Amino acid sequence: MRPLLLCCAVLCVITGCADAPADALTELRAARKAALDRPRRIIFNNDGNEPVYKAEDVSPEAFLRLRTTGLVGSQVDCISYCTWSSGFGMFTHDTKVGQVFTTKEAMFSTNRTAELLAAGTDPLKVMTDFGRKHGIEVFWSFRMNDTHDGSGADYGPVMLRANRLKTEHPEYMIGTAAKKPKFGAWTAIDYTQESVRELAFRYVEEVCRNYDVDGVELDFFRHPVFFRRAAMAGVACDDAERALMTDMVRRIRTMTETEGLRRGRPYLLAVRLPDSVEYCRDIGLDLERWMAEGLIDIYMPSGYFRLNDWRRSVELGHRYGLKVYPSLDESRVRDGAAKALRQTVQSYRGRAAAAWQAGADGVYVFNSFDPRSAIWRELGDMRTLDGLDKDYFASVRGAGVAAGNSLPYAGYVQTAHLNPGKPIVLRPGETAKTAFYANETDMKGKKARLHIQTKNPSDPAVLEVRINGRRLDLPGAEAGNWLSYELRAEDLRAGRNEVEVTPVKGAKPDAWTDLRCSVRRN
Repeated sequence: MRPLLLCCAVLCVITGCADAPADALTELRAARKAALDRPRRIIFNNDGNEPVYKAEDVSPEAFLRLRTTGLVGSQVDCISYCTWSSGFGMFTHDTKVGQVFTTKEAMFSTNRTAELLAAGTDPLKVMTDFGRKHGIEVFWSFRMNDTHDGSGADYGPVMLRANRLKTEHPEYMIGTAAKKPKFGAWTAIDYTQESVRELAFRYVEEVCRNYDVDGVELDFFRHPVFFRRAAMAGVACDDAERALMTDMVRRIRTMTETEGLRRGRPYLLAVRLPDSVEYCRDIGLDLERWMAEGLIDIYMPSGYFRLNDWRRSVELGHRYGLKVYPSLDESRVRDGAAKALRQTVQSYRGRAAAAWQAGADGVYVFNSFDPRSAIWRELGDMRTLDGLDKDYFASVRGAGVAAGNSLPYAGYVQTAHLNPGKPIVLRPGETAKTAFYANETDMKGKKARLHIQTKNPSDPAVLEVRINGRRLDLPGAEAGNWLSYELRAEDLRAGRNEVEVTPVKGAKPDAWTDLRCSVRRN
């Protein structure tokens, strides 16, 4: 920004003027648009567990070695760093508005947050310094209603006892230990209350004033319950509740512009939340209005569960000028063998390839922390992925629920959830259908196979299997009730691939439990 305009803007902030100079604000927004257009191949979400569980000493170098230094030279262009927040109001950065998480009770005996801060190793500052040095963006990730403290696991009660805000203000929570909500953990914060929304705003404001972050991520998926009435009765939120959330997001956006003018550099505002406008509205989040009003810059769709195909989320975000980064979370499929297949590097490659095919601006990776993993050097470039082995599934996440539960979402699902926990009934003479998404534009030097799993061992002759309308030849059998069909190069489309399974008349009823398409180099 030009110095004169910056001085005028700062003067307006100091003197309490309602509006910054129009030219200064226009320049700031243009700079924000330029920052938004910066390539982000991979956004690495770090849940900030290092100071609590893993810090070996208090030096920045040792801290960064745990999850960060190994990312240098990778395709990670942005780190979204969460400073703990496992319980609304608790953090591992230096906060005066919130509470520093310092307990050493039980499983947190290795928590070195207090020692790190005393030594000047503030995790968030260490991250931003690292980002500046290596040309990597750093966002602060704020979990809007983390409810690990409501868990029945050993850590739940410990976290709750450590949280002064919740123990001193139990009225802020949507339930009690004796009167738990129908949906969501009882320790979730109720955003109906003005004091709660004010605190959320102040937490973000404090970070923007004290840390040189490039942006803020509001993580509404961790965990997606925000209003007492909806949690207790399972009733969709109303316009009044949605307006409360919209007003809070609008205040945060205005604040980031005020602080951006002060420092002479903009803040980007990102949101991570379910990939359905309708479901978001019913849990109190008016996503499309936020987009239409220009309140947010970046959308990370999906999380614990997925409701739509990536293309729908991409088209929605791009319609309003946002960048869209699908969230590739770890699989929550319960079947051990099925989950293991979905956690491979080949599976992550397939997921990223499908996201790129849908027009995504990059990918966002959640709950994967090994900086030495190949995924950080592969998922962010379709040219790299094109020559690598990949696995595609009808559903990687499965039909799981959010931790602590949430408003039921079955009625919002517009995509496949096929996995052993959500099988498709196979009836003789009837055709069952599902689909998977791929991105193989050139099959030269590759071979593809379609793998179909049934609940019971199946005679290959009793199943007719088609991909995109073409009936496949008799398969080979594999362990685990899998049948494997060789595909022609022309069988595999870039984008949606339809698969049909029809048991012949007279066959025994069965269940279709899984689908995988493997692509391998010759």
